[in-house]
Amino acid sequence: MNYKVFILALSTVAVGLVELIIGGILPTIADDLNISLGSAGQLITIFALVFAISSPILLVMTSKMERKKLYLISLFVFFIGNIMTYFSTSFAFMMFARVITAMSTGLIIVLSLTIAAKIVQPHHRAKAIGVISMGVSSSLVLGVPLGVIISDHFGWRVIFLGIALLSIGSFILISIFLERVPGGKPIPLSQQLKAVSSLKISSAHFTVMFMLAGHYTLYAYLTPFLEQELGLNPSWVSICYLSFGVAAVSGGGLGGILSDSIGSRKSIIAVIIAFALVLFAIPLTTFSLYVFIPALILWGALSWGLSPPLQSYLIETAPETSDIQQSFHNSSLQLGISLGSAFGALVLSYTGTVSHIAWFGSGLVVISLLFAIFSLTRKVTDKVM
Repeated sequence: MNYKVFILALSTVAVGLVELIIGGILPTIADDLNISLGSAGQLITIFALVFAISSPILLVMTSKMERKKLYLISLFVFFIGNIMTYFSTSFAFMMFARVITAMSTGLIIVLSLTIAAKIVQPHHRAKAIGVISMGVSSSLVLGVPLGVIISDHFGWRVIFLGIALLSIGSFILISIFLERVPGGKPIPLSQQLKAVSSLKISSAHFTVMFMLAGHYTLYAYLTPFLEQELGLNPSWVSICYLSFGVAAVSGGGLGGILSDSIGSRKSIIAVIIAFALVLFAIPLTTFSLYVFIPALILWGALSWGLSPPLQSYLIETAPETSDIQQSFHNSSLQLGISLGSAFGALVLSYTGTVSHIAWFGSGLVVISLLFAIFSLTRKVTDKVM
């Protein structure tokens, strides 16, 4: 394996932290900026929304630019965004900083995937993409629990200063070791949208969007949920996030195994139904930590269990546009995160408590199930009206 792939993966660890770590420190940020918990949750919403919308647009706009140069520019913008976050004195300023970091993060992750695929031999391409994906995954497993501990001892701002310093390290490594990579032929947005014009394909993307929306309705506010419903201290909150992260990464692999065993179609339905049931049951398990932790682990595993079979399904359904479908799949994930965190904030403002927020999230997962059934029963030729 080309060592340069691992350098790219290190960059994805840093940028992955920016999006995922916020959820673990929402109460601290809310207190410091003197805003409500629901308002603080919009820091997740705006990041995911900007990430989803800007990524395909920026890729089209910069498609002809030399990749290494674009990567370094993106890292510099990412650094500026995190420094702005560190010095944020108001909610509005921090929201602006999140927009900047979201746009640069989207480019860095996509560039890492595409560059890694280009700088290795064809028979190592899948492994290279897997290494990059593991970089993002590791930020979920280690970043959030470490962020909770660091925030508790040194304050939440130090986290973003640390991420900014990590991006400097990535900038130096990329500038020294990565060769120049020429740009490619742009794929117009009109052509990308045409690739998802069938009802079968578009409803598949809505499936993952509402699945993630249901997930993030609770996950975006997991820290206050753990503190209020189980009375956990920061150390136990970190343990819960670590357990969830390990289960989530493992769940991605289990989803792939399930898809290979029973097929992508059956796997999609099975994972969504199981996820809806587990998410609905979460509030019923808070009477005992010994009951809650296994439920949390199962929830984590299922949260990433849908992606492998759904991506296989998209490739099987539209192999000629598989690259575009994977791009829209990532955008659907981010839109789901944005929708879920915003919906969770709405539920919080209406109910004033996080105790039953998971039940509202499971309702969104049911909508995901309906879209999945609709997609599986359509023909590819059915067009969006």
